[in-house]
This record gives sequence, C-alpha cells and structure tokens, in this order.
Amino acid sequence: MKCPRCQHENAASLKFCGECGAHLASVCSACGASNAPAQKFCGECGAPLTQPPAEKFPSPQAYTPRHLAEKILTSRGALEGERKQVTVLFCDLANSTALAERLASGYRDRTVG
Repeated sequence: MKCPRCQHENAASLKFCGECGAHLASVCSACGASNAPAQKFCGECGAPLTQPPAEKFPSPQAYTPRHLAEKILTSRGALEGERKQVTVLFCDLANSTALAERLASGYRDRTVG
C-alpha cells in the first residue's frame, strides 16, 4: 500500500507507514469509517474508497507559459493556414495484384528487347 502522506510503498499487512508513521487505513469520504488498506469499497456504507484516476493529459493551460500562450493567440490567423476543398478518389480493384504483375512483366519484356 502506498502511504498517502509520503508515497512510500508499504506491505499490505501494515497499519502504519514504515517511513513516516502515518496511519495506512483508508477512511471513507462518505461516512468516515476506517477500512483495511486493501479494500476497494467501504465496509460500512459501500461507497468506493479508491479515488477516480487523474486526468491522463493535463490541459494546455497547466503547462504553457502565459507569455507564450498570448503570443500564440495573437498570431492565431497565421497558424491556422488556409482551407481548401479537395476531391479524393479511391479505387479498389479485384485481383489488382495479379493485374499489376502482368502489366509489369509485359513492360519488362518490351524494354529488354
């Protein structure tokens, strides 16, 4: 079990942290009951004891310096570029590999002679 105070990894059987001496029991945020460290749900009220996972990716405001964010926002037009409409054609031919091999072999025969 990881100590909530110092983040030291302790054996699941311990009641107190071996590094800082903090109490390792999980306290239910809903009812305040003390639970064993390995429990996922409160034994008194059934509320989940585990915290929801933190955001996987922090927001850009958390790590972008203010002066850089302002510079990006003022030159937004130059960064966006331009939009153009394009047409894309996709063609899937049955047995196209065999057809390509035949065409390639015929091309080689003509170029050799």
